[in-house]
This record gives sequence, C-alpha cells and structure tokens, in this order.
Amino acid sequence: MKRIAILDGWRALSILLVLAGHLLPLGPGRFGMNGAIAATGMAIFFTLSGFLITQFMLRRPDVRAFLIRRLFRIVPLAWAAMLALALATRADASKVAANFLFFANLPPARLMHGGEHLWSLCVEVQFYLGIAVLVGVCGARGLRVLPGLCVAVTVVRILQGAVLSIYTWQRVDEILAGATLALLYARHGERERAWPIWLPFVLLALTVASAHEATGALGYLRPYFAAGAVGTSIVAAPAWMRSLFASRPARYIAEISYALYVFHGMLSATWLGSGDKLVRYAKRPLLFAVTFAAAHLSTTRFEQPMIELGKRIERRRVPVAAG
Repeated sequence: MKRIAILDGWRALSILLVLAGHLLPLGPGRFGMNGAIAATGMAIFFTLSGFLITQFMLRRPDVRAFLIRRLFRIVPLAWAAMLALALATRADASKVAANFLFFANLPPARLMHGGEHLWSLCVEVQFYLGIAVLVGVCGARGLRVLPGLCVAVTVVRILQGAVLSIYTWQRVDEILAGATLALLYARHGERERAWPIWLPFVLLALTVASAHEATGALGYLRPYFAAGAVGTSIVAAPAWMRSLFASRPARYIAEISYALYVFHGMLSATWLGSGDKLVRYAKRPLLFAVTFAAAHLSTTRFEQPMIELGKRIERRRVPVAAG
C-alpha cells in the first residue's frame, strides 16, 4: 500500500490538538477553545482511521488478516491500560467487562476514572468489527455502502440533536467520512487539481468552528470538514506543508500518537494532574514529559513487538490436511 507521507503530519496534528485541548488553558468558559480543539483532533484522528482502514480493505479484502493486525495493534495497550485502571479504581465486574469488550461508551456509559477518553477506542473497535462483517459477507464491493451510511448517521445525529457525542451511532460518521475519502482516493488517486493551496486550511478552520459549542448546527458538518481538509491536502497542499507534515518529527509523533492518547488521560488522573488550577498548570511540563516518555517506551518496547507478532501470525496459513 503506497504511503501518503502527508498523513503522518495529520496524525501528529490530531494528537497534539487533543493534548492541547485536554491539558492547556485555551480560554475561559464557553468562549474557551479547549473543547473545540480536542474535538477537532478527534475528528482528524477518526478521518485518518476510516481512510486507512478502508484503503487496506480495498486493496486486500482479507478479513482474517485485517482482524489479526487490528487486534495486535489496538488491544494489547488498551487492555494493559484498562487493567491498570480497573485495579486503581477497584472497578466492578460489569464496568471491567464493558471496557475490556469495548462497549463502555454505549449507554449507560461505564468508562473508568482516568479512562474516560477511551470511549474513542470503543467506537474504533466497533467500526472494525462492523467493516469486517461487511467485507466478510459482501467482499470489497460492500464498502460502497459506507458513504450512504455516513450520511445516514449524520441524519440520525440531526434528528437526535447530537452535535457531539460518544455514542457510536452519533459519532461514527467521522470515521465513515474518512472511509468515503478512501473510496474517492481509490477512484481518482493524486491527480493534480485546480484547487487553491489554501483550501485545506480553510476546511481545517471550519472543522475547528464546527467543533465549538457556540456554532450549534454547524457541528453536524464536522466529519465532512475534517475529511475535506485531509483530502484536499493530499492533492492541493503547499510545498512547505508537505515538507512539514512529512518531516521526521511529524512522523515520530505520529508513530507514538496512540500511546500518547492512552497515557495522557491516565496520567492526568494521577498526582500529575491534581491540585487547583494554578498547581495543575504548574505541573503540566512534567505531565507532558512523562506522557511522551511513557509513550516512547510503550511504542518501542511493547506495541511494536506486538505488531510484529501479529504480522507473523497473520502470515501463517493453516496447512491443508493430507488426503
């Protein structure tokens, strides 16, 4: 599968926006930007997930390989984090089961303290299972229903007044918009477009605006603004943006982004995130340093070996019994 270098920068940007939205002071009250910046980061993250997963399934509609790779990419760190949270919070069996089986985001939400942000992993895993069933039953041609499903989810959000939600049926259109982008990319590729190079930035600004509570109904278009920003950058980004987003620092942050996401919420629930506002922000440099250090160690010493193990298992084939 051809690597699209600029996507590394988008993944790095998505996690940096989430960290900024959750950990930095970005304005007071309803005029603050914390919620909008964090939600923008999540919208970009989901767009990239939908794009890459759909691109994989288009090129290789092998459900077994897909599930094994996703299992070894997401589950080991997620379960390790959930086990630590379960022990620390003394969670009851029903809450532990809901988290370990990735449905803790569904009502009634049963996310653990320090793991409230892991709702997004539930949405991700549920999408993986859904697309695996779709391709398993219909083959790669089944992916053609994803754009229609994306619009249907947005319509449901509008009918239910869900501008921003952690429930899968009210949030998965952000992933499905990325899936739709993958289908368009598969059809049209990176052919030159007569689009202005500032278009990705306008769409990114609209994504931020649509993620702010003050803009109301504009929030229903957030998945499409995020997918548009990422998609137009592939074919119409300025040279400096391509260089920055494909740089080694961007690629490194992209590589550790999953661990950064998992650890930042967990560590925020410890002493590193405790105290009144002044004390909490005084600790922020240390929280950032510990988060990045933990993410680096997790990625290089734990996640990458697990990913390689998954690839080795996926490449194996059960031998055909002799007749």
